[in-house]
Amino acid sequence: MPSSQKQQTTAFSYRIGITILLVSAALILTFAISLSLGAVHLSLSQLWQALWHQGNSVNQTILWQLRLPRVVAAIAVGAALGTSGALLQGMLRNPLAEPFLLGISAGAGLIVIAMVTLGISQAWIPFAAWLGAILTTAIVYFLARTGNGIAVERLILGGVAISSLFGAVQTTLLILSEEGRIQTALNWIVGSLNGRGWPEVSMAGPYILIALICAGLLGRYLNVLNLGDELAVGLGINLGRSRLLIGATATLLAASAVSMAGLIGFIGLIVPHAMRLLMGGNDYRWLIPLSAAGGALILSISDLLARLGAVELPVGVVTSLLGSPLFVWFLYRRSFE
Repeated sequence: MPSSQKQQTTAFSYRIGITILLVSAALILTFAISLSLGAVHLSLSQLWQALWHQGNSVNQTILWQLRLPRVVAAIAVGAALGTSGALLQGMLRNPLAEPFLLGISAGAGLIVIAMVTLGISQAWIPFAAWLGAILTTAIVYFLARTGNGIAVERLILGGVAISSLFGAVQTTLLILSEEGRIQTALNWIVGSLNGRGWPEVSMAGPYILIALICAGLLGRYLNVLNLGDELAVGLGINLGRSRLLIGATATLLAASAVSMAGLIGFIGLIVPHAMRLLMGGNDYRWLIPLSAAGGALILSISDLLARLGAVELPVGVVTSLLGSPLFVWFLYRRSFE
């Protein structure tokens, strides 16, 4: 190996190590602060006692029944959305791709609004949202099929078309619904972790964990796909099967996140860009796990900010407020590269 290439490899490995260290430390710190801060402040000693089911019973209830499941939900949802964004950007070779590009948000949102409008039990909303997201993405994949497999252009256009159609139906249902039910639907659509407990975590958590493991194994295939279709085929990669597997994993991650927290934007779009900037490369073997950790970190911080004010904000609003200026900065930076 030439000395210059060896130096580049060493520098890249060094930046990856620093990135892992920074993200991990920030995530651990945010986790501890999120458990401590809230309407009732828990000191470090109180937090430690409650963690081991000791001390004040009220503090134990606050920690185990309110804060801990919510923080775990934020980590799971953030990791799912960040990883899903990295997978889709790699598969579509499009830096603007994000989890809701394939109609995931449209399908989930349509099902939820229909259930709220019709007065169906809200206990079924998470499962129905997950099912709606999966079915909608399956429709988009069906529209993108060609004789040679999955066409990327048709996949994107199909997602845009389905999202526009379902968005129009959502608006119509909201206009026709009773006034008291509109607020319920809107709170879910903008994304929120308020009231999320262990039942929601246990329902979607296993799917997210399995999909994260699968995503980590797909990094090598994404690296080959980004070399171009012809070279990927020459290296023995089945394009249609690979894209189907990557897309299915990304959909399962995003749909599980939607079923737990509603529609939360910008995590899947911004986090992979931020991780690429920090690690100084586009190696998906490292980008995927770092996007998972970065997504967990960003959503944990956003949820912490959302509930520190006098009035709790939906976490989806906070991610949009933080993500929009950051994305504008990314675009500005890329325009001068």
